[in-house]
Amino acid sequence: MSLFSNKTIFRRLHPHFFRSFPRSIPPLPYAPSPPLVTSIAIFPFSWAFRRTPCVRFQLSRCFASHLHVSAENLGTALELIPERIDCHDPSKHTLVESLTVASQFSTEAEATTYLDDSGIKPSLELVYSVIWELRENWKVAFLAFKWGEKRECADEKACELLVWVLGNHHKFGIAWTLIRDLHRASLSIRSVLLVMIDRYAAANNPEKAIWTFRVMEKFRMSPDQDAFYSLLKALCNHGNIEEAEEFMFLSKKLFPLQTDGFNIILSGWCNIFVDILEAKRIWREMSKCCIVPNATSYTLMISCFSKIGNLFDSMRLYEEMKKRGWSPGLEVYNSLIFILTRENLCKEALKILDKMKHLGIQPDSATYNSMIRPLCEAKKLVEAKDVLANMIEDNVKPTTDTYHAFIEGSDLNIGWELLGQMRKEGLRPTGGTFLLLLSKCFKLGQAENALNIWAEMKQLYEVMPDKAHYEMLVEGLSRCGMLNKARDYYAEMRSRGFTDDPKLQKMLKERVPGNIETVECLSRQVHKVRSKRVSPLRK
Repeated sequence: MSLFSNKTIFRRLHPHFFRSFPRSIPPLPYAPSPPLVTSIAIFPFSWAFRRTPCVRFQLSRCFASHLHVSAENLGTALELIPERIDCHDPSKHTLVESLTVASQFSTEAEATTYLDDSGIKPSLELVYSVIWELRENWKVAFLAFKWGEKRECADEKACELLVWVLGNHHKFGIAWTLIRDLHRASLSIRSVLLVMIDRYAAANNPEKAIWTFRVMEKFRMSPDQDAFYSLLKALCNHGNIEEAEEFMFLSKKLFPLQTDGFNIILSGWCNIFVDILEAKRIWREMSKCCIVPNATSYTLMISCFSKIGNLFDSMRLYEEMKKRGWSPGLEVYNSLIFILTRENLCKEALKILDKMKHLGIQPDSATYNSMIRPLCEAKKLVEAKDVLANMIEDNVKPTTDTYHAFIEGSDLNIGWELLGQMRKEGLRPTGGTFLLLLSKCFKLGQAENALNIWAEMKQLYEVMPDKAHYEMLVEGLSRCGMLNKARDYYAEMRSRGFTDDPKLQKMLKERVPGNIETVECLSRQVHKVRSKRVSPLRK
């Protein structure tokens, strides 16, 4: 019997677990928003990458065609949950396994005894890491939190993580129960409420996100401007930009219109949807409201123009920005370098790079990636290698995004080589790395190589597949005629708690003429014929 399938057990775990939370939401004083309007083979790259020392790097936030302008100066940033919470405690994996087993016991006493007998000594960092590790299984993550709480190793941050997990699974009622208990214990719940706002926005429920902001007063907290900007950012980051804009205008008596607020809305249109028409409209609204654009406003607009390939307006705003007395920063120059490279003006891009250095602005990995990405997309891999060499000479280390650009622009064999090189350089491949490789395999009809990559992703690189990986694998195997394997992986996806996908269900139910195993056999024969023409990845 599953621990979390029985309500009585939940009551034992948490005395207030099933206490109802008021579900009535006061009507919002505004009307609904209107609808929103061939690979080539080259010499190996490893000679260049080997020149870098083995260091771990973080992903750049501003990269090539996906240039994303930092919003740290747009108010209080909603940096709530890190992408990874690493814990070097060797007992972490043992605890995860023990929690999974304990969740199947019928009583809390049995589960607690089993966990206590494991001999694992809890710590705050261990509880954080385990909750995050179990974020795909909210029930076991909840048990980890309760175990840590009983051992006095659960604080506000652990609650933030658990609320994020619960919100991600739309278990908002349970999350509110935790918030009320924190409030009764006189602990700070401000950041936890911001997590709830973010998860409601992620669940495409902007009304409840706004309601959560308003309900802060019931917890004896006055919603301040930082919380207001956090709400706007959460709405914009998850695509509810129109709702954020309406709420900003409706709240102007309490929170007067300012440049920072407009910049959050502008960032949504420039970074999330890359809708230049809406971005221009916000720019005009700023003028109507007598709001003066600042350096961030110009940076956002230049970034947006560069993403859509508008070199003229990018340069025009760059010059206007300087005339207005604003000094262009690193992100502006990265955007200009990207659009110049994309428009085949590499010499001018290099001149911008030299100008940056002359002004004392140190290029970072995103700067060089802004040249490498468009060159790789255009299959100009020799030129991209030259930029990479300059990057290393300037003591700027290649990042995961750098490798992704080369993997995307190269053939499958070179992509596999670069995957190994990433590991040697201390750069941990991400889920996105394997999505690129799987996509390449299925475009070439190489299902067997895709399965090899899948196995190494989990075993060698310890990257756990998410729903996007399963969807790509199942769809790819289905299109290659390997329906039995596709069904097996779809069942595995569902067993891990991922939701059904109607498109995949329909694909797996379609009948294929002839015996399925015969189709799979023919697929393997086709692969063998292809392998004679192209050197295989694996023997």
